[in-house]
Amino acid sequence: MHAESGPAGAEQRLSELGIQLPAPLSHSAPTWKRYSRANLLFLSGMLPTEGHGAKFIGRVGAELDVEAGRKAAHLAALNALAVERQHLGSLDKVKRVVRLGVSVATSGDVREQPKVADAASELLRDVFGKDKSPCRLVYGVASLPLGTPVELEVIFEIAG
Repeated sequence: MHAESGPAGAEQRLSELGIQLPAPLSHSAPTWKRYSRANLLFLSGMLPTEGHGAKFIGRVGAELDVEAGRKAAHLAALNALAVERQHLGSLDKVKRVVRLGVSVATSGDVREQPKVADAASELLRDVFGKDKSPCRLVYGVASLPLGTPVELEVIFEIAG
């Protein structure tokens, strides 16, 4: 007899999905902050950047379409996972994603902010599992740092 394995952890799901996390931003990066208190890890200012610059620039409904906004949200979520893994050592230490806040820079008449935010939500669900999905708050805003279309805030509950 062999022991049955439990459900796949976040690191295993990430591997199965074929997702490579980007290199995390340096601790001196001015666009994000982390704060851990008790069993919560707060990440804010997570942007769709690669290297030291913004990969996506513009507002959804003006310079960018919804699909480009979704790609930006996905990249910002990847960056959040990279920072989280750097801080915790493993994504498997996450008990659940408590909250996802998504700010989407749009032109005034755009109403598709939730579709853009869905890309970040879907990635977190795929990596951590449906039962660990967060409550979510989505804002439409006039502009964001570096001219990016998306900025994320993520709160994780971590194993003690």
